[in-house]
Amino acid sequence: MTHEAYMPRSIIIIGAGMAGLSAGCYAEMNGFETQLFEQHTTPGGVCTSWKRKGYTFDCCIHNLGGSSEHTRPHEVWRELGAVPARSMISYDEFVQVEEDAHTFTVYTDIDRLEKHMEERFPDDEHAIKEFTSAARHFTDFELLSAGPLARKGELLRALKFIPALIKWSRLSLKQYAARFTDPFLQRAFPCVMYDVDDIPMIFLLNFLAQMHKGDLGYPTGGSLAFSQAIADRYHELGGTIHYKSRVTKILVEDDRAVGVALADGTTHRAGVVVSDADGRTTIFDMLEGKYANERIRAFYAHPQERQAMTVHVSFGVQRDVSNEPHAIVLFLEEPVQLMDTEVDRLDLELSSHDPTLAPSGKGTIKAVLNSSYQYWRRLHATHEVYQAEKERLAEIVADQLETRFPGLKEQIEVVDVATPITFERYTGTWQGFQAWQPDQSVRGVVNTFIGRAWCRTLPGLKDFYMVGQWAGDFGLYGTAVGGRKLVQHFCKLEGKRFKTSST
Repeated sequence: MTHEAYMPRSIIIIGAGMAGLSAGCYAEMNGFETQLFEQHTTPGGVCTSWKRKGYTFDCCIHNLGGSSEHTRPHEVWRELGAVPARSMISYDEFVQVEEDAHTFTVYTDIDRLEKHMEERFPDDEHAIKEFTSAARHFTDFELLSAGPLARKGELLRALKFIPALIKWSRLSLKQYAARFTDPFLQRAFPCVMYDVDDIPMIFLLNFLAQMHKGDLGYPTGGSLAFSQAIADRYHELGGTIHYKSRVTKILVEDDRAVGVALADGTTHRAGVVVSDADGRTTIFDMLEGKYANERIRAFYAHPQERQAMTVHVSFGVQRDVSNEPHAIVLFLEEPVQLMDTEVDRLDLELSSHDPTLAPSGKGTIKAVLNSSYQYWRRLHATHEVYQAEKERLAEIVADQLETRFPGLKEQIEVVDVATPITFERYTGTWQGFQAWQPDQSVRGVVNTFIGRAWCRTLPGLKDFYMVGQWAGDFGLYGTAVGGRKLVQHFCKLEGKRFKTSST
């Protein structure tokens, strides 16, 4: 098909999450006619935040790949209009781990980190130097730039890092911590990257390497402002987002997706349908399970019981937190019962890095907890019981924070507790969050950074695609790239050159 003969195909996109917004923007850049249907009133999906009495509680972004203008991912955010619309904040520290009088600060400057560790833990000099040397090694290689948008030269440079990539993918933070002799460092080290078991060392090394160069920062104003900037870009390019428009069914004729039906009874047709909604809802509700084989059914049959970071207990406080670390792992004096499990630490996020998230002289503190969807689903069967448990949880967390922040309970002005039920209601996502952890095997790590599949089709169904986290993309940048690659695929099918533009 010649360029002159090409007539733009129409595309319907379900869901204004990051992949859906990205696909919409790049489709409009390349002459496709698009419409985006979003069930909520705001864009972004779980890349969102919400305001309560002047406080902004952020749900998503903590370390944004591509926040630095010197990185390849930054080019994608510029194409999508997120920059320069949102200025970026870089961090001085990744996280601070605290237990009684002991403190371990993971500085983003690797030289400063090494000096700090050697001063605090002088008997562990050898293991410390091996760790910091490995982090320095990866400063010469940007893992995200070796992904699906890598240029030829970047891929060639990546080859020499493959042995190190494999080596550090096979070793978890917990396994490496056993090399230290200091009891506190042994306990603290595995906890610096969230409360997720067996995280490979390669993730921490990559984080430190990129943060050392000023990347993996934070967009001023938070996640919703970031998503809104991309939605604005989509509108400027000519796209239309229909909010409060929940898709209930994907219309199929002769095994081809031809449009969607909405909850209000209206139907809309297009040449291609793309779903950025969650996989379970898309495949088994919108398509009634007609295009699911045994492998797909098996995948969705066994979601994990506990999910990471699915309960957010947030406080708006009449307290200046600007001198605090933006992330703290706080070991408790005694384990406490939270929800249906006992915990000995709290993973905290503070608004110290961004003064726009709270009124002047005030701040936010959020505890991010792992939880069970079924636990909250059972409670939600009785509204009063569900609300009482949220209030009880917030009270227990506030009690624990009082030790670290004396006087905090008297300074709390706003309490907000988000559970998997909250996220399920807000996004329509089955069980609130994606119900599986990313593959942390060597193969999974390589797929994540080097060439993970960028979209999914279903067996026997034509003119239909899935993008986003549920389709196999990983992280915010990965889902944005997924939308971009999908449009490249459309351009190839139409015999036209893929093009981009930047703000």
